Amino acid sequence: MSEVSHGTTETKAQGEARDLLVKLVGIPSVTHKERACAEQLKTFFENHDREVWIDDAGNVRAPADDGVLLTSHIDTVPGDIPVRVETLPSDDVAWGGGGSPPGDEADVLWGRGSVDAKGPLASMAVAAVRTGASFIGVVGEEVDSRGSRYVIEDREAEPDAVINGEPSGWDGITLGYRGLVAGTYVATSESGHTSRPENNAIQDAIQWWANVEDEFDTDEWEPVFERVTPKPIDIDGGLSEDGLSVEATMDVQLRVPPSMSTEEVIEITDGYLDVADRVNWDDRVEPVMQSPRTKVARAFRGAIRQQDGDPRLLRKTGTSDMNVFAQHWDCPMVTYGPGDSDLDHAPNEHLGLDEYDKSVAVLETATERLL
Repeated sequence: MSEVSHGTTETKAQGEARDLLVKLVGIPSVTHKERACAEQLKTFFENHDREVWIDDAGNVRAPADDGVLLTSHIDTVPGDIPVRVETLPSDDVAWGGGGSPPGDEADVLWGRGSVDAKGPLASMAVAAVRTGASFIGVVGEEVDSRGSRYVIEDREAEPDAVINGEPSGWDGITLGYRGLVAGTYVATSESGHTSRPENNAIQDAIQWWANVEDEFDTDEWEPVFERVTPKPIDIDGGLSEDGLSVEATMDVQLRVPPSMSTEEVIEITDGYLDVADRVNWDDRVEPVMQSPRTKVARAFRGAIRQQDGDPRLLRKTGTSDMNVFAQHWDCPMVTYGPGDSDLDHAPNEHLGLDEYDKSVAVLETATERLL
């Protein structure tokens, strides 16, 4: 793996920030296997004389000034992308912000998690030690948000403000995420000859899902953020082992816009069920939409302008740990971090280090203003 070149014009602080990022990306941390990366993050805080520990869920906790809680996730999705730093023509570098990388060439870090979300994670850690803000690196965000859910239950008091780390581009501020409901449809019917006209369980599953899709079908011009998006994830069906029945199961997810609640979406989908079928709903995350006029959003707009940027206000069609925090804490929050979110989970995931530097500067300024 290539080392980050600090050069003669880079400050020591910038070099340290880049080194932390490269180290974190260089340590694989697929969900449920985050420990080694968590230990590296813990070491970074120890080297800056900060109180820090790894809690029972595997989160890295570095409490300090709760005027701001900086948090991002340690885990990544699977995928082997050789970790390296390369110098490339600027035009070949994905730039998460509204402009292009400066200059003719740019240093680029390749590796799984460079964008989602170790770029945001490292920038949060650096800003925390520079400003004295509280920090938590959470686990499990890519699967079930078990880290953030543990934090909600374990903390005695909520912070005054939350900055959640996900790629928004250095000049972007994410204010909203859709919610999520997920479950498993289950149906059973008596076995019989295929010449019979009655529906079997497989047909019931197909019909139920077709009704759900029709219910939430919208005009193609309606923004995705404002739609319910139903998606089947897995389907299985056939004769039972004893040959006496036909069984069908279907794992489904529906993304929920802020105009609806997860309960409303479940009620609608359950309305198309027959007596012999059901859905076991096992995951519910409420949507979130923050005002652009909160003190946190204002602090970021000012910090981005200070770096000669034009702030962009974003709404994301997926979900994040911000949904979990917003459901339980009544404090202002935004999501922010370097990187082009189109590269999330992608085979060519990479982050320009110039953009990372800008994000660290923006984050540090915004945090100082809030503290």
